[in-house]
Amino acid sequence: MAHPQLPVLLDLDAARAETIPCCGVKNPAHEGRRRKNCWFQENFEVGLRGKVLIAPDHRQCGYIEYAPGEFAWRAVNARGYLFIHCVWNHSKQYQRLGLGSRMVQACVEEARKSGKLGVAVIAREQPWLAGAALYLANGFTLVDTAPPDYQLFVRKFDPSSPDPSFKTDWEKKLKRYGRGLTIIRSNQCPYIAKFADEIAETAAEYGLKPRIVELKSARDAQNAPTPYAVFAVIHNGRLLADHQISRTRFRNIVRKLQ
Repeated sequence: MAHPQLPVLLDLDAARAETIPCCGVKNPAHEGRRRKNCWFQENFEVGLRGKVLIAPDHRQCGYIEYAPGEFAWRAVNARGYLFIHCVWNHSKQYQRLGLGSRMVQACVEEARKSGKLGVAVIAREQPWLAGAALYLANGFTLVDTAPPDYQLFVRKFDPSSPDPSFKTDWEKKLKRYGRGLTIIRSNQCPYIAKFADEIAETAAEYGLKPRIVELKSARDAQNAPTPYAVFAVIHNGRLLADHQISRTRFRNIVRKLQ
């Protein structure tokens, strides 16, 4: 069977970010998309970049986002590298055609041309991050791990370059949030606003009034209490969720606490 016409990979600059659907969110008035666009504009100035896959019917079907390691919104030390925040291809029609690798390799070439040490990225076999297989297939190697199952990969241009690494002291950082329910949120992902708001609303069913902590800078994210950094739910210093979860999942977690 013949392959469909392949999508076009376009640079997402500050102007185009306002007009192209954001991570599959078409409605420009969507709260998460609005927040994400503002975040993109602010961080574009320090080197944040993105590329989008646009299908022949003009739909967005894929996305990769990366920034200089010094400004990565993950809890990592990656100075000198480009750091991939996320890469995805959500259209079944265009999966298994090498488009994930195409996006990753475009990032690698940009890192090479801009004089970076290479490219670093976090992987895990859980929602909201790509798995290790994509990066292993593109010449990345594992250099660090963090609980419960995070992996830090790097593609170096010079083997003697220093390895990027995860931050540490996760338990100590969790304890800083004290007693009660805390929701850590940011605008790096357009879906965080929805999940954070739903969890805050649902918490009231159990007599919980959450403290909302908004990450406002890459430095905030790099010092977050989880590797993923940009979203977390914490109760009495215990991590309940380290990525976006539904109301139902949150209810199930809270019931087990009672």
